Amino acid sequence: MKCPFCGHPNSRVVDSRPARNGRAIRRRRECLNCLERFTTYEQIEEFQPMVVKKDGRREPFERRKIIEGILKACEKRPISITEIEQFVDDLEREIQEKGVPEIQTRTIGEKVMEQLRQWDDVAYVRFASVYKQFKDLKEFMDQLKELLAKGEAGG
Repeated sequence: MKCPFCGHPNSRVVDSRPARNGRAIRRRRECLNCLERFTTYEQIEEFQPMVVKKDGRREPFERRKIIEGILKACEKRPISITEIEQFVDDLEREIQEKGVPEIQTRTIGEKVMEQLRQWDDVAYVRFASVYKQFKDLKEFMDQLKELLAKGEAGG
């Protein structure tokens, strides 16, 4: 494993433990050159479907992209990285269990919005404003009014 600090190709494993509900192994490593420590994750390479974009392009499923989008929406909000990673783990497992060769970005986006709505209204609106690409302020305000109406009905 190449050291992320000095680029040396050799390291030793200092500690190993299960991670991501037993679906991965977390390894703490030490570079044999600079002695810096870093963490790696080892997991079974599972089948990943192609994601069909709105314009019809296809690209491989990447959990990193989902996490990055959620992190942007949750910036300065009370949602932990642990919660986000657990949600993405569960979403990824759900997609893999379906065994479909392709999945629409719309399907992924709707699941993310559903979860964000449960976690935090501000994070939900941030994500929805990018994901739904509102055409104008009226469309954005309609979404906010709908969110407020549901909040008043539920609370």
